[in-house]
Amino acid sequence: MQNLIDLAMHVVNFILKIDVHLVEITAQYGMWSYAILFLIVFAETGLVVTPFLPGDSLLFAAGALSALGTLNIWVMMALLFVAAVLGDAVNYHIGKAMGPKVLSGRYRFLKKEYLDKTQAFYDKYGVKTIVIARFVPIVRTFAPFMAGVGNMNYARFFTYNVIGAALWVLICCLAGYFFGNMPFVKKNFGLVVLGIIFVSVLPMAIEILRAKLASKQQA
Repeated sequence: MQNLIDLAMHVVNFILKIDVHLVEITAQYGMWSYAILFLIVFAETGLVVTPFLPGDSLLFAAGALSALGTLNIWVMMALLFVAAVLGDAVNYHIGKAMGPKVLSGRYRFLKKEYLDKTQAFYDKYGVKTIVIARFVPIVRTFAPFMAGVGNMNYARFFTYNVIGAALWVLICCLAGYFFGNMPFVKKNFGLVVLGIIFVSVLPMAIEILRAKLASKQQA
């Protein structure tokens, strides 16, 4: 239990100070920083066991660093777009290979509440969930996985995968590029990151609240 708490604290610390960590990474690894960013985005979108990795905040911070000339904004966005598309594609095929049996709750590394939240998004938005989920932590990781479990038509999935990845990378990176180095944002980067996470999670929280209210009314 203590190990999980320590891991959670490290993740929170990394997210809140992601601008500092990225500066350290780029200073230490130079051109390899692109590969590190690529792997983080790929892992968050492509592996159901790593939904805790930073997504929106990482792209925002990377965009802010690009404005300083530390990273090339166009090279970075192109690589992160490919990472996001490949990640969702791999996650889809993992879900398809595992099949509907993952919903049984027997797999301890797959939290049932995450699967339920993602299913609620599919019930409301249908295939558009693949695009919308890009901007919602946790659901972003599980949406392509559940699409594979449900055996969604791959051509249709891939189309929405590409659209979602393009919008996610462009909006988050360019927001960081244009606003990340404003004096107020630089002085309060941790609060801005928390705000980004809050706004990202808000749609999911609203849906959960609505579902609970609806179940109470039916009862």
